[in-house]
Amino acid sequence: MRIASAVLLAAVLGLAACGPDPAAQVAPATPATPAVTPAIYQARTDTGPGGEPLPIAAIKPAYLRDRNVRAQVPYNGPDPAGSIVVDPYARFLYLVEPGGTATRVGIAVGKAGLGFSGTATVGRKARWPSWTPTANMVATEPDLYGPVKDGKAGGLDNPLGSRALYLYQGSRDTLYRIHGTMDPSSIGKATSAGCIRLFNQDIIDLFDRVPTGTRVKVRTAAESRALEGPLVETPDGYLEPAAAAPVVAMSPAGVPVVESAVPAAWR
Repeated sequence: MRIASAVLLAAVLGLAACGPDPAAQVAPATPATPAVTPAIYQARTDTGPGGEPLPIAAIKPAYLRDRNVRAQVPYNGPDPAGSIVVDPYARFLYLVEPGGTATRVGIAVGKAGLGFSGTATVGRKARWPSWTPTANMVATEPDLYGPVKDGKAGGLDNPLGSRALYLYQGSRDTLYRIHGTMDPSSIGKATSAGCIRLFNQDIIDLFDRVPTGTRVKVRTAAESRALEGPLVETPDGYLEPAAAAPVVAMSPAGVPVVESAVPAAWR
């Protein structure tokens, strides 16, 4: 029973560390994946919070859908070079570069990832950060979160993963986080809880490239749709451009509908 409880707790913590457009529907699951893990996602050893070596596992090719893989892409947004742009509806994060390009990575988005939009700055950065569940989480699910109510030290089993960026507006903590993950299978999907998570390899790259004070823009649903176009959700939880999906109905608002707009994880 203790083993089963530990496994369940680890799974829940992977979701709890902090969605898609309400018009996002369901498309065929046909995105490309690499045959082998690219070099940037291979296994590596990092230095843990106590100076100990921590092994970061390679990302499985099955998780590296084309939209999830770190890439330099043309950037069509209005944001200045050096900005981080989070699009929780398209499940992308951009680091804007000079010359009209950006480094783009796939992200997982929890409900809390839709709780903030607008502009903030990176007020704090942390390597292998600790994590503490909120009082509400402990009160509503004491069996799960009670054992870690006083906090969980940074490490391989911490839901914030290898790095975290903490977003502030002035001196106020927005409680919005960009961080790594203990569950690489979640990247590119909507999850039941959490903020914005990246593959550990991607958050390490971002962490090393941006200083404290970096401008962060979090898009609204309308901004996402204007810049990324309409998207649909595949049966396995990823997003694809809507043009590839058959429309089987229209919503009362005139939005093309294939199936339920709400990800299974949020029901």
